[in-house]
Amino acid sequence: MSAQLTPVLSQQLQLPSRSVQNTLTLLDEGATVPFIARYRKEMTGSLDEVQVGNIREAYQRLQELLKRRLSILESLREQGLLNPELEEKINATWSPTELEDIYLPYKPKRKTRASMAREKGLEPLAGTLMKQEIEDVESFAARFISAEVNNVDEALAGARDIIAEWVNERAYARNTIRRLFEREAAITSKLVKGKEEEGNKYRDYFRFSESLRRIPSHRMLALRRAESEGILRVAIAPPEDKALDQLERIFVKDRNEAAEQVKLAVKDSYKRLLAPSIETEFRSSSKEKADAEAITVFAENLRQLLLTPPLGPRRILAIDPGFRTGCKVVCLDEQGNLLHNENIYPHPPQSEGGKAAAKISNLVEAYKIETIAIGNGTAGRETEDFIQRRLRLKKGVTVFMVNEAGASVYSASRVAREEFPNYDVTVRGAVSIGRRLMDPLAELVKIDPKSIGVGQYQHDVDQNQLKKSLDTVVESVVNQVGVNLNTASKHLLHYVSGLGPKLAETIVEHRAEHGPFQSRQDLLEVKGLGPKAFEQAAGFLRIPNGENPLDNSAVHPESYPVVQQMAKYLELPVKRLIGAKEALQKIKLQDYVSEQSGLPTLKDIVEELTKVGRDPRGKARVFSFDPGIRKAEDLKEGMTLPGLVTNITKFGAFVDVGAKQDGLVHISQLADRFVSDPNEVVRLNQEVLVKVLEVDLARKRIQLSMKDVHQP
Repeated sequence: MSAQLTPVLSQQLQLPSRSVQNTLTLLDEGATVPFIARYRKEMTGSLDEVQVGNIREAYQRLQELLKRRLSILESLREQGLLNPELEEKINATWSPTELEDIYLPYKPKRKTRASMAREKGLEPLAGTLMKQEIEDVESFAARFISAEVNNVDEALAGARDIIAEWVNERAYARNTIRRLFEREAAITSKLVKGKEEEGNKYRDYFRFSESLRRIPSHRMLALRRAESEGILRVAIAPPEDKALDQLERIFVKDRNEAAEQVKLAVKDSYKRLLAPSIETEFRSSSKEKADAEAITVFAENLRQLLLTPPLGPRRILAIDPGFRTGCKVVCLDEQGNLLHNENIYPHPPQSEGGKAAAKISNLVEAYKIETIAIGNGTAGRETEDFIQRRLRLKKGVTVFMVNEAGASVYSASRVAREEFPNYDVTVRGAVSIGRRLMDPLAELVKIDPKSIGVGQYQHDVDQNQLKKSLDTVVESVVNQVGVNLNTASKHLLHYVSGLGPKLAETIVEHRAEHGPFQSRQDLLEVKGLGPKAFEQAAGFLRIPNGENPLDNSAVHPESYPVVQQMAKYLELPVKRLIGAKEALQKIKLQDYVSEQSGLPTLKDIVEELTKVGRDPRGKARVFSFDPGIRKAEDLKEGMTLPGLVTNITKFGAFVDVGAKQDGLVHISQLADRFVSDPNEVVRLNQEVLVKVLEVDLARKRIQLSMKDVHQP
């Protein structure tokens, strides 16, 4: 089937046929997207992950279309309506919309006004009227009066119902109206009577209209949510007079009485059948477009969050702050294992500052703490201030504020219960905060990506598409960074190319029983892990200080012989070849080209050898908010403050300045130039300087600007 679909996919995606066909072959053989993009560049023509993923998705869509095509053909055969011309027409289309238009006139229908008129014998009258050749319509219509048709008016009304259905089913007419919707449709909304107070947050949309082509995804999704909540009535339509004018040009061919009947039928068809049908299509397509944009933004934010630089192995004291219930404190070793937990109450109402300070000092000393991690939620800034002000931390002990979004979701999850069956949610949440500082990726993979808090309208978009997209991002990032085979949890391992949940769990069990893996080759001793899974996974797994230094690199085991040839040529052991930039520059890649290794793979190998062991995420850095800012009331217009980018949307970026609620830097305020995409200017967790433009305490809105502010 893939060979049949290759030309179609190649044309749709504007990619070379050979690249598409080879990619489909690899996918059919069970290869994953990360593996194909990284280790099969010669076959794909160096397609990246996005292109490979697009081929996979487009292939799946075409397979669905083929299933629908077969279903339609079967339906037509059963009805005795299929002829060679119709079959050829159906088999020639690759557009779902066109396919449904072809099928529409033959589609079995429930009882309609047109079908009832046909039962009364009025179809010949409708056919005569459509020809628009008779002048005396009433006299002709009188011939159709019967026991079921009482008078001329009833006869003409029934005929018009049949004509209306013909108009609705004419593919050319539907496409004409579609094009008009594409060019000129507006989306409008009106308040449902009596919903003013309940829908106050949607008041910008109480009387709203915008071009459907230009409406941004966040406004579209806001309108859809308000409609689903019963606050607004939303409609999508082009100007009705233009639609009727275009339809009349198609169907009204004369200026006689018959033409007037056709004109009435066309108007009825548009308002009752055609416009609602095309509006439904555009509601669906505009929702899909808005979903796709929102999901893309969410996915990019998630990618950036997962690539947050780790602090690395440290002995950490993590604090999940709180006021009334106190702060939960945990101590973790370099591997993130829980050593100790207890509560402190430095804030009102208990205000046991002295006692809390003594406890923290003792814990820092007793557990040789190197870093303190503080969650940025409720009481976060106050706890940071308490630690910095009341404690004289020994030299080298650093303090980090950690974004705790999703920590509460993790702490109540099945994953957390498995890890800490004997501890409550407060302990689990604090552990998650500490581990998130050590290695954000390893900890965040345990949380449903949707709950991490870096998207907008995530509950309004297509949930299957959202999950699929976010899972793809997690898989991509995990494989981009690489995974330590001897320390990774099963939750992290299951995202590794070719593994999945079951093999990940088996690997962890094997590791517990037999001890650390000494080489990648040892993976083949894991029960159920065969050559195919090994091929897909090995290049993304790392073994620091293993038997073979290449096992700690992204060089795939299938390419080890090439590296050994390079080392032999340079008269260096493989271990010394790693990081030897000058020596590697002497390699003439063309000399090593073979059927297995082309120039793209060889370039990747040499590039990897220069940076083995280097984490692509970089290293975590300490960030400090302005000590005078702890709540929105502390903000004044004109202030310039340090902040962290916490969320990026199509319309701007949200920045935490330490005021317990994020402020918005609108896209127009991101730079002293036009910005079409906020990602051109900012990244998640980026340190920025912002100016306070406005603080609206009543509406809980903070407006910020990065214009005319020199960035760090």
